[in-house]
Amino acid sequence: MKAVIIGGNFAGFTAALELRRKAGPDVQITVIDRSPYFLFIPSLIWVPFKRRNVEDIQVRKDIIFKKKGIHFLEAEALKVDPIKQTVSTSKGEVAYDHLVIASGPKVNFDIAPGVKEHSYYIGTPPHAMKTREKLEAFLQNPGPAVIAATQGAGCMGAAYEFLFNLEEWLREKGVRKKVDLYWVTPEPYLGHFGIDGMPGGETMLTGFMKMFNIHYRTSSAIQEVTAEQVILSSGEAINSSFTMVMPPFVGQDFIKNSPNLVSTPVGYIPVGEDYRHPNHPNIWAAGIAVDVKPPFEAGKIPFNAPKTGYPSDETGKIVAENILRIEKGSTKLVKKAWGRIPGLCIMDAGKKEVILLSDHLFKPRRFAIMIPNVFYDVFKVLFEKYFLWKTRRGLSYLP
Repeated sequence: MKAVIIGGNFAGFTAALELRRKAGPDVQITVIDRSPYFLFIPSLIWVPFKRRNVEDIQVRKDIIFKKKGIHFLEAEALKVDPIKQTVSTSKGEVAYDHLVIASGPKVNFDIAPGVKEHSYYIGTPPHAMKTREKLEAFLQNPGPAVIAATQGAGCMGAAYEFLFNLEEWLREKGVRKKVDLYWVTPEPYLGHFGIDGMPGGETMLTGFMKMFNIHYRTSSAIQEVTAEQVILSSGEAINSSFTMVMPPFVGQDFIKNSPNLVSTPVGYIPVGEDYRHPNHPNIWAAGIAVDVKPPFEAGKIPFNAPKTGYPSDETGKIVAENILRIEKGSTKLVKKAWGRIPGLCIMDAGKKEVILLSDHLFKPRRFAIMIPNVFYDVFKVLFEKYFLWKTRRGLSYLP
């Protein structure tokens, strides 16, 4: 059996190692990715502030795969042909018996005029480093700053984290009083997070905003970003000398270039609760590539549910298990809808943190709690160290 996985970060990395661990040497596993590095994305929020360098949060996954007997193809996926069962890449064609699409996101910087040209982003190493450079210049001439999640965004948590880290960093540098700090979000209330909130979340986040003197605008869309302003759909223009924006995610180009793949208009893969494509039973999706329906009614400003972190890792495990069950002739597959995956997140708040725990990511839930730690972000740091430790050793089965 030939299993091909497109993407090698959280979901793809886990799926590959779990397939190898459970299937043994008889299964041929190929991972296709443009980078040989596994990146611990949650720590990118610290790179602009020099709490981490990019090399601190990267692991050579190609070396780990080689030790595990997994073939790594450093290439770009260009197209999938589900009829021929092949993936076209920048280094040739790869045949598969089972295909796992775990390719992560492409960022839609065209969501509003000027976002690409006049704002910064922290979701990739190059962008995080450019943000670091801008912040160093900003220190010399501080002014108003806007941190925002745009309409359609789903990764609000990272933007919140950057906001609170920026506030703490400005205080450390002695320039906080010179900076009017703004938070702009499409959420109808603070702490919605794209999961319809957590008990006490709105109250806690509102308290943080007042404590740190951060102005905020909810239910807001960005109409335009200029070199000196962020203009909202309401018509309000906020002066800004530094703007960081979290735009929406969309699917990778190769998905859109594969019409027989039957993806959504934005390039996500429709799947059942077993993460299997309804039209192509040997194609699976994990992580951000999965089409997830938001668990809430659309408000006046659209936004999406989060698809990063723990759910990506969990879906990688589910897909690996289900592929092996199919190969063994079983029709009983593991089913766990995205919203039924437990919620497990540590939101950094600038050397402080909030731990979010729930039995399900989406409502209804039997258990959900937010625990603030105002002393130090020790659990966020410990989680980073633990995850990088298990990644370097290829221990994908650990939680």
